[in-house]
Amino acid sequence: MSPHNVTAVTTAESSRAPRPVRTAAILWVVAIAAGVFETVLAIVGLLGERPVPFGELVTGAGVRLVVFVVAGCLVVRLLGGRNWARWALTLLLGMLGGASLLIDPVRWLLDGNDLGETLAAFAAADWLFAVSRVVHLGAVVAALVSMFRPESNRYLTATTHGEAACGLPRK
Repeated sequence: MSPHNVTAVTTAESSRAPRPVRTAAILWVVAIAAGVFETVLAIVGLLGERPVPFGELVTGAGVRLVVFVVAGCLVVRLLGGRNWARWALTLLLGMLGGASLLIDPVRWLLDGNDLGETLAAFAAADWLFAVSRVVHLGAVVAALVSMFRPESNRYLTATTHGEAACGLPRK
Protein backbone atom coordinates (compact mmCIF):
# COMPACT_ATOMS: atom_id res chain seq x y z
CA MET A 1 0.00 0.00 0.00
CA SER A 2 1.38 3.40 -0.94
CA PRO A 3 1.79 6.14 1.70
CA HIS A 4 -0.96 8.09 -0.07
CA ASN A 5 -3.45 5.24 0.50
CA VAL A 6 -2.48 4.96 4.18
CA THR A 7 -3.19 8.68 4.63
CA ALA A 8 -6.56 8.34 2.89
CA VAL A 9 -7.56 5.40 5.10
CA THR A 10 -6.37 7.15 8.28
CA THR A 11 -8.27 10.32 7.35
CA ALA A 12 -11.42 8.34 6.55
CA GLU A 13 -11.21 6.44 9.85
CA SER A 14 -10.57 9.58 11.92
CA SER A 15 -13.59 11.36 10.39
CA ARG A 16 -15.94 8.45 11.09
CA ALA A 17 -18.64 9.29 13.58
CA PRO A 18 -18.06 7.83 17.06
CA ARG A 19 -20.17 4.92 18.27
CA PRO A 20 -22.70 7.03 20.27
CA VAL A 21 -23.44 9.16 17.18
CA ARG A 22 -23.81 6.06 14.99
CA THR A 23 -26.04 4.52 17.68
CA ALA A 24 -28.17 7.67 17.80
CA ALA A 25 -28.52 7.57 14.01
CA ILE A 26 -29.69 3.95 14.11
CA LEU A 27 -32.16 4.79 16.88
CA TRP A 28 -33.52 7.75 14.88
CA VAL A 29 -34.02 5.42 11.91
CA VAL A 30 -35.90 3.00 14.20
CA ALA A 31 -38.08 5.90 15.41
CA ILE A 32 -38.74 7.02 11.83
CA ALA A 33 -39.60 3.45 10.78
CA ALA A 34 -41.97 3.14 13.74
CA GLY A 35 -43.61 6.41 12.70
CA VAL A 36 -44.08 5.11 9.17
CA PHE A 37 -45.55 1.87 10.52
CA GLU A 38 -47.93 3.78 12.82
CA THR A 39 -49.00 5.97 9.89
CA VAL A 40 -49.79 2.91 7.77
CA LEU A 41 -51.77 1.36 10.62
CA ALA A 42 -53.69 4.62 11.14
CA ILE A 43 -54.52 4.92 7.43
CA VAL A 44 -55.66 1.30 7.24
CA GLY A 45 -57.75 1.82 10.38
CA LEU A 46 -59.34 4.97 8.99
CA LEU A 47 -60.18 3.32 5.70
CA GLY A 48 -61.75 0.41 7.56
CA GLU A 49 -63.95 2.69 9.70
CA ARG A 50 -65.41 5.11 7.19
CA PRO A 51 -64.95 6.52 3.71
CA VAL A 52 -62.10 9.03 3.86
CA PRO A 53 -61.95 11.89 1.38
CA PHE A 54 -58.90 11.48 -0.84
CA GLY A 55 -57.68 15.01 -0.06
CA GLU A 56 -57.78 14.36 3.69
CA LEU A 57 -55.85 11.13 3.28
CA VAL A 58 -53.21 12.65 1.01
CA THR A 59 -52.77 15.71 3.23
CA GLY A 60 -52.25 13.67 6.40
CA ALA A 61 -49.92 11.19 4.74
CA GLY A 62 -48.10 13.98 2.88
CA VAL A 63 -47.33 15.95 6.04
CA ARG A 64 -45.99 12.81 7.69
CA LEU A 65 -43.93 11.96 4.62
CA VAL A 66 -42.30 15.39 4.73
CA VAL A 67 -41.52 14.92 8.43
CA PHE A 68 -39.98 11.48 7.76
CA VAL A 69 -37.84 12.76 4.87
CA VAL A 70 -36.63 15.81 6.83
CA ALA A 71 -35.86 13.57 9.81
CA GLY A 72 -33.85 11.23 7.59
CA CYS A 73 -31.88 14.16 6.16
CA LEU A 74 -31.15 15.42 9.67
CA VAL A 75 -29.87 11.97 10.66
CA VAL A 76 -27.48 11.98 7.69
CA ARG A 77 -26.23 15.43 8.69
CA LEU A 78 -25.81 14.24 12.30
CA LEU A 79 -23.58 11.41 11.09
CA GLY A 80 -21.61 14.00 9.12
CA GLY A 81 -20.80 15.83 12.35
CA ARG A 82 -23.30 18.66 12.12
CA ASN A 83 -24.12 19.96 15.59
CA TRP A 84 -27.06 21.96 14.22
CA ALA A 85 -28.60 18.65 13.09
CA ARG A 86 -28.32 17.31 16.64
CA TRP A 87 -30.16 20.39 17.95
CA ALA A 88 -32.78 20.20 15.19
CA LEU A 89 -33.41 16.52 15.99
CA THR A 90 -33.59 17.35 19.69
CA LEU A 91 -36.06 20.20 19.28
CA LEU A 92 -38.18 18.94 16.39
CA LEU A 93 -38.33 15.19 16.96
CA GLY A 94 -37.26 14.86 20.57
CA MET A 95 -39.33 17.60 22.16
CA LEU A 96 -42.16 18.40 19.73
CA GLY A 97 -42.41 14.90 18.26
CA GLY A 98 -42.09 13.26 21.68
CA ALA A 99 -44.80 15.51 23.10
CA SER A 100 -47.09 14.69 20.17
CA LEU A 101 -46.64 10.98 20.89
CA LEU A 102 -47.54 11.43 24.55
CA ILE A 103 -50.33 14.03 24.56
CA ASP A 104 -53.21 11.75 23.52
CA PRO A 105 -52.36 8.81 25.83
CA VAL A 106 -51.81 11.12 28.81
CA ARG A 107 -55.04 13.02 28.10
CA TRP A 108 -56.86 9.70 27.74
CA LEU A 109 -55.57 8.52 31.15
CA LEU A 110 -56.41 11.87 32.79
CA ASP A 111 -59.97 11.53 31.50
CA GLY A 112 -60.31 8.53 33.83
CA ASN A 113 -60.34 5.74 31.29
CA ASP A 114 -59.63 2.21 32.54
CA LEU A 115 -56.31 0.98 31.12
CA GLY A 116 -56.88 -2.66 32.10
CA GLU A 117 -60.31 -2.77 30.50
CA THR A 118 -59.00 -1.15 27.34
CA LEU A 119 -56.03 -3.51 27.07
CA ALA A 120 -58.35 -6.50 27.53
CA ALA A 121 -60.40 -5.33 24.55
CA PHE A 122 -57.38 -4.70 22.27
CA ALA A 123 -57.47 -6.25 18.81
CA ALA A 124 -54.30 -7.30 16.97
CA ALA A 125 -53.99 -3.90 15.22
CA ASP A 126 -54.26 -2.12 18.58
CA TRP A 127 -51.43 -4.22 19.98
CA LEU A 128 -49.29 -3.60 16.91
CA PHE A 129 -49.84 0.14 17.25
CA ALA A 130 -49.16 0.13 21.02
CA VAL A 131 -45.95 -1.87 20.68
CA SER A 132 -44.81 0.34 17.82
CA ARG A 133 -45.51 3.46 19.89
CA VAL A 134 -43.46 2.11 22.82
CA VAL A 135 -40.58 1.24 20.47
CA HIS A 136 -40.94 4.69 18.85
CA LEU A 137 -40.75 6.55 22.18
CA GLY A 138 -37.95 4.35 23.47
CA ALA A 139 -35.89 4.95 20.33
CA VAL A 140 -36.40 8.73 20.60
CA VAL A 141 -35.33 8.85 24.25
CA ALA A 142 -32.33 6.58 23.67
CA ALA A 143 -31.27 8.58 20.58
CA LEU A 144 -31.43 11.80 22.58
CA VAL A 145 -29.25 10.34 25.32
CA SER A 146 -26.77 8.94 22.81
CA MET A 147 -26.47 12.26 20.95
CA PHE A 148 -25.31 14.01 24.12
CA ARG A 149 -22.70 11.49 25.31
CA PRO A 150 -19.17 12.95 25.79
CA GLU A 151 -17.88 11.30 22.58
CA SER A 152 -20.82 12.76 20.67
CA ASN A 153 -20.19 16.20 22.13
CA ARG A 154 -16.53 16.13 21.08
CA TYR A 155 -17.39 14.99 17.56
CA LEU A 156 -20.32 17.34 17.01
CA THR A 157 -18.67 20.44 18.42
CA ALA A 158 -15.41 20.09 16.48
CA THR A 159 -14.95 23.01 14.11
CA THR A 160 -14.11 21.11 10.90
CA HIS A 161 -15.41 17.91 9.39
CA GLY A 162 -14.23 18.28 5.80
CA GLU A 163 -17.33 20.13 4.61
CA ALA A 164 -18.37 23.74 4.40
CA ALA A 165 -21.88 24.98 5.17
CA CYS A 166 -24.80 22.98 3.72
CA GLY A 167 -22.67 19.87 3.16
CA LEU A 168 -20.68 21.32 0.24
CA PRO A 169 -17.07 20.09 -0.10
CA ARG A 170 -14.36 22.39 1.21
CA LYS A 171 -12.10 23.93 -1.40
